[in-house]
Amino acid sequence: MREQPLNIRQIRKKHWGGTLVFLLIVLAFILALDHFTQFRIDLTEENRYSLHPFTKDVLETIDTPLEVDILLSGKLPGGMRRFQRNIESTLETFNAYSNAPITVRYFNPMEINDKGEKEEYIIYLAEFGINPTNLFATENGAQTSRLIFPGVIIRNATHETGGLLLKGNRGMSPDQILNLSVENLEYELINMIRKLTRKKKRAVAMITNHGELQEDQGYGVVEALSEDYEVYKVPLQQAKSVDDLLSFDAVIVAGPRDGYADREVYLLDQYLMRGGKLLLCVDPLAVDLAKAGGDGTVAVGFETGLDRMLFKYGVRINKDLVQDMNFGYYPVVAGEFGDQSQLVPLPWPFYVVANTMSEHVITKGLDQAMFRMISTIDTVKASGVQKTPLIYSGRYSRVMSQPVRVAFEDMSQEPDVSLFDQRHLPLVYLLEGDFSSVFQNRFLPKSFENDPDFAETSDGGAIIVTGDGDWLQSVNDRSTGDPVPLGVVPYAETSFANRELLQNMLKYLVDPNGIMATRSKELKIRPLDKKKVQEDKAKWQVLNVALPVVLVLLIGLVKIYFRRRKYGNKVE
Repeated sequence: MREQPLNIRQIRKKHWGGTLVFLLIVLAFILALDHFTQFRIDLTEENRYSLHPFTKDVLETIDTPLEVDILLSGKLPGGMRRFQRNIESTLETFNAYSNAPITVRYFNPMEINDKGEKEEYIIYLAEFGINPTNLFATENGAQTSRLIFPGVIIRNATHETGGLLLKGNRGMSPDQILNLSVENLEYELINMIRKLTRKKKRAVAMITNHGELQEDQGYGVVEALSEDYEVYKVPLQQAKSVDDLLSFDAVIVAGPRDGYADREVYLLDQYLMRGGKLLLCVDPLAVDLAKAGGDGTVAVGFETGLDRMLFKYGVRINKDLVQDMNFGYYPVVAGEFGDQSQLVPLPWPFYVVANTMSEHVITKGLDQAMFRMISTIDTVKASGVQKTPLIYSGRYSRVMSQPVRVAFEDMSQEPDVSLFDQRHLPLVYLLEGDFSSVFQNRFLPKSFENDPDFAETSDGGAIIVTGDGDWLQSVNDRSTGDPVPLGVVPYAETSFANRELLQNMLKYLVDPNGIMATRSKELKIRPLDKKKVQEDKAKWQVLNVALPVVLVLLIGLVKIYFRRRKYGNKVE
């Protein structure tokens, strides 16, 4: 008996039935995979929604729920609205990888009804560096302004922290600041979370007894690093062996005024050879600004004992001083009013305000920093060492070789701009790689002649060098006499990024592949040409709205035509 052939309808039914079964199996597999595993796929070119491995590691250590208050809320213009959405999106991504839930809510401090409570809360936010920003916007053709708080507060069951998220260099446009702030969201947020979840702080040494920062002068360093590190003052003369330094994750040398003995240089050298990290801020010239009045004084070079070591590592701090037309101010007593001295901030080109930063993660997007009496740095040959300039002087600079006249009276007249004919002089260098010991092929210091652990070369290491130690020095508030944080200038009512620069330097030195690596994310700005958009508005509306509809209709008509032609004359 011959089988009846399947008609077209039966074939189609069988085909669609098999396709449906296949799709159901795929859907069931995806649901099962989603239930038993966590995975995310980032299809963006810039990996916008991907997290750095360090961030994931921190999130996996969270053992208690976190609550996040996004203070940027209310009716916002387009740019701020996008920034707000990026904050929420980043926190949602954090929650996907977190070992404990992270809940988010919006809270606007300006909506607090009680005036006293509102003022108290705003002062509380300022302790975390969250200061209000005056936002200008156009609504219904009228210019409006209101205060916003572009930051967050993060808390767990016992502690609370917070921070500002909208950051950038003062020379940037609003769009650039927004883009940079979005790039740094992962870093800023995970840094706050890390403070809440960290169990132990790392140890950092500040070398003393060579005229380095004395008494309250070192307050700024300790205040800036106390959140992340235990800072110890270490008299290097009392160290008996390199092992005494190896317990520290980094060592800071800040502006020595006395020379280092060979045994002390040996200790620092061998600390580096064994994987240590150094921040060397060395003044090659000595000057007493207290004598800069009247006929002035002279800055002359002196030996710190560190020059030969630095030369071996690949840099030379020159015995000169930089002047820059982008300068800070020095307070000079201009007279007496009653029993009070009258201070006048004097323009002082020796105080270099540097705002030209490299794109390295240490300085990326950093606001301007101020250096006091800084010297230039040259690089020399050192095999295996990578030298990266981090900060430069401005476009109008000059170098004055020793001996340098330093006198306030020179500033009574406007500086001659034609003399400032040098630009972008490197002021800070990062050295990384395999270093050679300064004692290689040399006699060792007497007390270490038989050191069995002497190493001629290092297996990795890092140093940051700058020709100024005073940028780490705190100044005192003249009204209270108390030292202020790094970068704060009380008499000028302004601040610089010295504190954040120091923090970034130490974070990178201690763990270059850790939290600082999360600052490497780059998002491209793709601004629209507003004039061109207005001119081509109708064309793009037709292409994006009308054309797809027309194409669908045409495809439908063509399909109907061919179906009728194929099946219209057939008789079942």
